[in-house]
Amino acid sequence: MSTAPIEHDLSALVATNLPKQRGLYYNGAWQAASGRSERSYSPGSGEDLGTWSVASERDIDRAVASALRAFPAWRATPPLERAAKLRRVAEIIRANARELALIDAADCGNPVRQMMDDAHVAATQLEYFAGLVLELKGETIPTQNGSLDYTLREPLGVVARITPFNHPFMFAAGKIAAPLAAGNTVIVKPPEQAPLSTLRLFELLEDVFPTGVLNCVTGDRDTGAYLAAHSDVAAIALIGSVTAGKSVMRTAAEGLKPVLLELGGKNAMIVYPDADIEAAAASAVRGMNFTWCGQSCGSTSRLFLHESIHDVVLDRIVELTGSAHYPGLPTDLRTTMGAVISGQQLDKAVMYIAGAVQEGARVVFGGGRPRDPQLAKGFYLEPTILADVSPAMRIAREEVFGPVLSVLRWSDEEELFAAVNSVEYGLTASIWTNRLQVAHAAAARVEAGYVWINNSSTHFIGAPFGGYKHSGMGREECKEELLAFTQVKNVNITFRC
Repeated sequence: MSTAPIEHDLSALVATNLPKQRGLYYNGAWQAASGRSERSYSPGSGEDLGTWSVASERDIDRAVASALRAFPAWRATPPLERAAKLRRVAEIIRANARELALIDAADCGNPVRQMMDDAHVAATQLEYFAGLVLELKGETIPTQNGSLDYTLREPLGVVARITPFNHPFMFAAGKIAAPLAAGNTVIVKPPEQAPLSTLRLFELLEDVFPTGVLNCVTGDRDTGAYLAAHSDVAAIALIGSVTAGKSVMRTAAEGLKPVLLELGGKNAMIVYPDADIEAAAASAVRGMNFTWCGQSCGSTSRLFLHESIHDVVLDRIVELTGSAHYPGLPTDLRTTMGAVISGQQLDKAVMYIAGAVQEGARVVFGGGRPRDPQLAKGFYLEPTILADVSPAMRIAREEVFGPVLSVLRWSDEEELFAAVNSVEYGLTASIWTNRLQVAHAAAARVEAGYVWINNSSTHFIGAPFGGYKHSGMGREECKEELLAFTQVKNVNITFRC
């Protein structure tokens, strides 16, 4: 029997897994950037992870030109051939799951074990859209004059996809699927906070697509803004903050470009007095996404507990959080909660906690920096639970994007839904009850695009994900995402014999 120690901390392997290429990828090759360089530092350890390129306007022009040149041949590629390319990408991602997860753990701060699941989520999305390519079909429309009228679904052209820092390679890989399946060429702009796993992904995909079909430009906000404004970019898709989404919409308006936006959330979880207490408490912890330090647009960060069960559920949530989530090194396989992405984001979360206490909220768990000396160089915050929160408090109205759960007490259902729907966001909601009539009625009243009944956080491929109000436009992870990257052409034929 082997007595070799079990490998838990993978930090020593980070350097050997980081991407070798730190430039831009377009025209089927790695290109030196004409702009400046920036450095990545691990939010978990402070380690210097090396430089990456900030694309200039000149670089963007070249990348877009490459994608535009490739578009006619790619749109003419038979659909099943396009699908085969996507399935090949899925195979590569599954085969390199641990490597990509380790890079993200080092670069964005999420735990490496959980990041391995991101690889399988991305691969599943690629396989799903590969299976939908033959659904890009039109209709025949009856006419009254004997002519033949039919429609065609055609790709848009060059699509820009701007991805966020909380799941970098999952979004980079999974979000190329729909536009490529539809026959568009794609330019990915990864997050400036964590670009390295996307660069490694493109190293792995160098030989998969024809020249210019898939491209990558790294950079900052200005890079993304210029990419979105480019006259030869036909559509823009962004996952990010409301501020970023509004900026993209303003830019898109100048060119009358379609946009697909998945933005922020201040999502409600509502627990009725008849709910399964234990299951609801566990779901409240899971729905908060403490594993990602609450850095998830779908986190159910407002928990509405009926007054008759408030205390017992709150106590159980505190117990479950304490036993399951405590900050640790992201590169350690035992870690269940990683680091916040940056010092700025950490300061923002701490500011929200302090402000909530000043307004009358009570910290019942966490609220501070962990004392573990191993974590001293990183951006860590304890999972935090605030009680005695009222709907008017800032903490109950604005997205923290950090590990902070606000608990609110309710008794009157009219007042409950007034509070739930009072915020500018409307991405997800979770409703807990064992009464079917109550569940349907509550789902109808809540202003959110994705509603769970007796569940939270789980996504189902094919089920449309997207938000109401300021939480976004369009739907993803479903057929509607594929169709969003197409346009309809009508053809009418009058027969002259």
